[in-house]
Amino acid sequence: MNALDFYSRKDIQKQLVEISKNREVGVRFNDNFGKRPDVILYEGDVLDFAKNGATSFHISIERWKDPLRLKAGMSKLELDGLRMGWDLIIDIDGKNVDYSKEAAFLVVNALYFYNIYNISVKYSGNKGLHIGIPFEAFPNTVDGKDINLLFPDLLRTIIEHLKTMIKGHLEERVGKDPFSKVDIDAQLISSRHMFRAPYSLHEKTGLVSLPIKPEHILDFDINEAKPENVKVNLSFLDFDNVVRNEAKQLVIQAFEFSKKEDRTKGVTTRKDFDIPKVAIAQKFFPPCINLLSNGMKQDGRKRAIFILLNFLKGVGYSNENIDSFLLEWNKKNYEPLKWGYIKSQIEWHKKQKQQLPPPNCPHAYTHINYYKELQVCYPDDFCKTIKNPLQYAIKKSKLFTKKPKSKRKV
Repeated sequence: MNALDFYSRKDIQKQLVEISKNREVGVRFNDNFGKRPDVILYEGDVLDFAKNGATSFHISIERWKDPLRLKAGMSKLELDGLRMGWDLIIDIDGKNVDYSKEAAFLVVNALYFYNIYNISVKYSGNKGLHIGIPFEAFPNTVDGKDINLLFPDLLRTIIEHLKTMIKGHLEERVGKDPFSKVDIDAQLISSRHMFRAPYSLHEKTGLVSLPIKPEHILDFDINEAKPENVKVNLSFLDFDNVVRNEAKQLVIQAFEFSKKEDRTKGVTTRKDFDIPKVAIAQKFFPPCINLLSNGMKQDGRKRAIFILLNFLKGVGYSNENIDSFLLEWNKKNYEPLKWGYIKSQIEWHKKQKQQLPPPNCPHAYTHINYYKELQVCYPDDFCKTIKNPLQYAIKKSKLFTKKPKSKRKV
């Protein structure tokens, strides 16, 4: 299938129009790019470019109020005034696609660790993968500064932090000096930086830059990206389900990692929970965790694992007890997951130095109701007094556990 035939598809045109909204577009004609800036506003624009020999489309990480006002030599102040946001795009380029898949799998798991679930993944069309989180998932301000004005420094900081998180795991999968085999270079990111648009062709391979589900990264077969095999059933960057502040904790920890104290001043972190020396009994668990413990009767098993892992570690369960708990839990699922997958998630959490609680309860509009989505949110009266399932267990166990009376000295 040639480029014109592929870009003549209405479903492909629609995807390119949607992702190009408020973005600068770079149109490539084999070895050369066309004029910049350019835009795609209508489905017919895609077809017109293709008729004129366009082979691929590239889009800006940044979103602009009017992309056509961009020009070479603009000052930072001018660019800041024109920019309306930016998306976190992580460009993973391995020596082969299998290395890239391993790295992408680990990055996604690192994001899950921060309770971020609105994650987009796509194959680049060659040897790499792209991971994306929409701008709307980030807090409006950091240290009193408009987050829009922190581009590209904040994006670079986040990527470097994620690289540090996955380095040891990646080394186990691809060998020593993993980033010589898988490039995740944040320093190349600058204003007007572009990446290949989803559903765009790749000149060298003739394959499509195809969105894939995060849970299918390791199973992805590049034959799925052959133009004749491509089905449009997934978008890249899910704006419909994004939740403001979902990535707040990631931002905070990335700043701490970078040791830039002047930029973390005034940023409040999620309250830490002291892990009890003696594990809290299950009778003190909140309704949502008890319902999750009964197994999943619908999809959501992988999300449930992350909730349960963070919760069980937080209430003082040993690694052995967590293994046993999840083994029994998996048997109750409508369709058990492979134990190797569960074990890999357990090992991942063991190696994380930081202990995070499970997602907060949805008392504020800024929190997605993970528990309601999993159909386990049935609060009791005690739920009204807490903001997190872990807080429920700790508070309730202290309230209803009798302390031994001290003997009076005579």
